[in-house]
Amino acid sequence: MQIDSALFQENERTAPTADERQFVDVGPFTCEAGGQLANVTVAYETWGTLNADKSNAILACHALTGDAHAIGWWDRLIGPGKPIDTDLYFVIGSNCLGGCQGTTGPTSLHPDGNPYRTRFPMVTVGDMVEVQAKLLDHLGIDKLHAVAGGSMGGMQALEWTVRFPDRVSKAFITASCAAHSAMQIGFNETARQAIMQDPAWNQGFYTDENYPEGGLSVSRMIGHLSFLSDAAFTHKFGRRLQNKSEFDYSFGVEFEVESYLRYQGQKFTKRFDANSLLYVTRAIDYYDCQSLANSRSEYLFVSFTSDWLYPTYQSATMNRLAEEAGRKCRHEIIDLPYGHDAFLLDGEFQGKFVAEFLKA
Repeated sequence: MQIDSALFQENERTAPTADERQFVDVGPFTCEAGGQLANVTVAYETWGTLNADKSNAILACHALTGDAHAIGWWDRLIGPGKPIDTDLYFVIGSNCLGGCQGTTGPTSLHPDGNPYRTRFPMVTVGDMVEVQAKLLDHLGIDKLHAVAGGSMGGMQALEWTVRFPDRVSKAFITASCAAHSAMQIGFNETARQAIMQDPAWNQGFYTDENYPEGGLSVSRMIGHLSFLSDAAFTHKFGRRLQNKSEFDYSFGVEFEVESYLRYQGQKFTKRFDANSLLYVTRAIDYYDCQSLANSRSEYLFVSFTSDWLYPTYQSATMNRLAEEAGRKCRHEIIDLPYGHDAFLLDGEFQGKFVAEFLKA
């Protein structure tokens, strides 16, 4: 398929015009790995109106470096008149446990008054889901019409269906998997090492003034390499030089793609915490769902032909697990050339599938 330049845009979250996050304390929490948190605060946003019988709620679970502002990072799918229609549904977005966008994580204060940093306990995808369930309890929502997510968000959605089978009717899972492959773990470990090898990391006890900026930037550059396809990189950059016609024969910026990666890396350091990246990548590497036998949900799985980070066979595996569990399910494969980012960039094709799925 040819690349449509009008569709191919940067994977940029649409920033909120105002901070409309809400916060709720859900109390003490014991993590699956055994760690204890004296109290967990959850940052969340909502859109639309909850109907009288509270049957139209949809939980949108974010990917690795996302946040509660789901209408921003999934702006092609969520909003008035869009596939996840906020005129019809009450949509909830929350920041995951261990994140750094308002929910309790490594930057939060320990009971001693100092940031947790790497004293923060190890968390799992299951822990993230348990905390989301506490948020729904606070909102008085017993059952979700649907849970939706891509990439790490898809893992959370999948886990919802087995951990709380009576609380989820439908699950829309795109560009995700039931367990990471060795390559996916390898990408995450390389990103973690970029941070931990930075002298400023200091075993995680850095300060806001002296933090592992270089390592975090490189880790994001690694991520961006995996988010796009070869065709997308070629279309966007080719071998074009950055603001010049000849090589400088130096280690400065020669090619446009180098400038792009450096820019993305530096920008990321201004909005995300290095330790949070360590914790959430560890959580998704640990995740391993081997059966959906406990589920009572209906599933829509979506994958993209050019997504080499979360390839189609992994969605096919989840669909097979659903079939083996006797659950109603379908797997749609979309031929788009944008790589893993297609789950954020494509509102048309997966949008059609998810709109039909939610209304059925």
